[in-house]
Amino acid sequence: MSLTPPASAIGFKEWSYVCDSLVQGVQTMILRKGGIHEGRGGFEWKHRAFFLFPTWFHTQGEKLRWVPENAQGAFPPEEERTRVDIDGFATLEQVWKVTDWARVEALAPLHIWNEETVKDRFVYDDESCLHIALVRAWKLPRRWTFPYSKSYGGCRSWINLPEEGLPLLAEATPAMSDEAWHETSRRLREILD
Repeated sequence: MSLTPPASAIGFKEWSYVCDSLVQGVQTMILRKGGIHEGRGGFEWKHRAFFLFPTWFHTQGEKLRWVPENAQGAFPPEEERTRVDIDGFATLEQVWKVTDWARVEALAPLHIWNEETVKDRFVYDDESCLHIALVRAWKLPRRWTFPYSKSYGGCRSWINLPEEGLPLLAEATPAMSDEAWHETSRRLREILD
């Protein structure tokens, strides 16, 4: 299976350990409540293909049921960051906006967030809901490292990245086998469709 590179390099900001879970084939979904600066309409899945841009949220390990082997124990403050290391890419396969907590709860075996974190995201604002995306993650052939820019900061999900990473996609490999990904996506759709 090969990947068709997008026209531009877009980054999707997500906790570093969640990016790792996608690239390592541990999970195939992203849960999103929206960021502070998402605009009047709230969070939207604006792009169908994107690099997984790891953010350094220092207590993320406490909010997850899984952390990578040899995980970085502490993250410096984001404002002290000097570089970006990207290991993965994802394609958006399907999206649901879920307002039923029972359905969200049923997803627990398919993701790494602990229940309290999921609940906090679900009841984040006036409308209790989560945007749930089924994604297919891809591992880059080598880590893509480039200087960090202040333009990457802030509470927003989507950022523009340097175009130099796009050629890496020609050699990217699926994070999960086709069989494993189809089985996981089938289980997710059974709960949410």
